[in-house]
Amino acid sequence: QVQLVESGGGLVEAGRSLRLSCAASMGSRVINYMAWYRQAPGNERTLVARITRSGAMKYADAVKGRFIIFKEAGTNTVVLSMNNLKPEDSAVYYCHVQDVVGDNYWGQGTQVTVSL
Repeated sequence: QVQLVESGGGLVEAGRSLRLSCAASMGSRVINYMAWYRQAPGNERTLVARITRSGAMKYADAVKGRFIIFKEAGTNTVVLSMNNLKPEDSAVYYCHVQDVVGDNYWGQGTQVTVSL
């Protein structure tokens, strides 16, 4: 059974940093990519950043230059390092994993709130 355990998040002032982690227990499944999405109230869930198993990264334009996604070496843990946070970054952040056969898995979500 696949399990995604998210940690991090919380309340932070604008300009500060936060780090989100997602540890994936995949059983026998092989990861194709890991990603972070976010969803603010009244908005759709959108991609924040993604990293493939080969290490290729993709970022939403809104976070380029401020957020960094990486995998901890030798693990199935993906980290989103968020710097220079802005109030518009406030949202529920979800970890997402797709395996090599195309099955998708989601974490439970973690709240990030950035105050002025």
